[in-house]
Amino acid sequence: MDTPTIGALLRRLRVQAGRSQSEQADMLSTLAGRPVARNEVSRWEHEGRLLTPFWQEHYAASFGVPVTTLRRAVATSKAKRRQGKDASGPVRRREFIGTMAGLALPVPPLTVGQHIGAADVQRLSERTARLRRLDDLLGGADTYRLYVAELDGVASLLNAGRHTAEVGLALRSLLAERAQLAGWSAFDAGYHDNARRHFRASLAAAEEADDSMLSGNALAFLAYQQTATGDRATATAEASYAKVKNGATPAVRTLLLERLAWSHAVAGQPQEADRALGMARDALHTDSTRPEPDWVFWVDSTEIEIMTGRCWTELRRPLRAVPVLENALAGFSDTHARDKSLYLTWLAESYRQAGEIEQAATTATRALDLATGVGSVRPLARLRVLARRLAPHRAAPDVAALLDRLTAALSSP
Repeated sequence: MDTPTIGALLRRLRVQAGRSQSEQADMLSTLAGRPVARNEVSRWEHEGRLLTPFWQEHYAASFGVPVTTLRRAVATSKAKRRQGKDASGPVRRREFIGTMAGLALPVPPLTVGQHIGAADVQRLSERTARLRRLDDLLGGADTYRLYVAELDGVASLLNAGRHTAEVGLALRSLLAERAQLAGWSAFDAGYHDNARRHFRASLAAAEEADDSMLSGNALAFLAYQQTATGDRATATAEASYAKVKNGATPAVRTLLLERLAWSHAVAGQPQEADRALGMARDALHTDSTRPEPDWVFWVDSTEIEIMTGRCWTELRRPLRAVPVLENALAGFSDTHARDKSLYLTWLAESYRQAGEIEQAATTATRALDLATGVGSVRPLARLRVLARRLAPHRAAPDVAALLDRLTAALSSP
């Protein structure tokens, strides 16, 4: 069996012992004869710091396991860190280059006026799937022009190409998909008028194609944008889920339910948010033989955990939010820099709500590290709000360092 990393091992041993992080900290304090805070236990479990030989001894004693077990786990963590530094960047760059190369491969031209068949639509759908995965690595400011160009290409084929009625419906669904890509990248880049226009165009195309799942997703995008711009979104989110609740695949229902939960959380409605989150978890685990559309390829249990933590943060329930977000983000790759940066800001805010100011500043600093150079306005916007809330605690060194760094980041061109 592979040796676990030290963070995973410490979490597993603590859970098996039936202890909270605070209880583990108390036990270590007694064994070591020096105080240990719960935050330090959290750092060790999430490998913000690795156990030193001193603490390896006391941790081993607290669980009644050989210290060599912990030493091997620390060695595994160090090896994976070195591997990440050596290989992660090149691996992701190769993946990105491969994706771009796939988009740039010469394809038989589809020109205005020519016949468009089902095989052409399939090829364009596969291209759309490759386009969608660029969002894993790039922000909206990087992808928006590309997505708009690809959207315009499908619009031209639909309007001027020759095709059967069935192919025409498929092209309209494809148009709706690409309009959602363009809208999302515009939203991520802060181009809210453009985003709203693309989402509405997507809804119109999906309705014309009689594609209820894409219609529901277009409304979900509009609701998500409404929550970000200060508008009440619960009615739009309810309409979104109403489109799909009786006939959508499990992952589609999951996505729209968690977006519904978010709209309720932003509106300050904890019971409604909790109910929607529960329904989302149930939907994800529903048995189904139907294929899922590619646009929900990323929806999984980790996504639900993250949304759950975000909702409880928004509802100012840090005791519920922190453990969920800590668990979900422990295995979330830094290569998804924009998303992890955003999610870390909610974790930092929950720490702040819980009065853990030092941990909030440390987590926000990590979010700022990841946000640097990302083509998205959202991480820095979140960090700006968080900085205002942490400002009264500037006397703490970690907070002062964060505020100074953020001021420099916001003032740089």
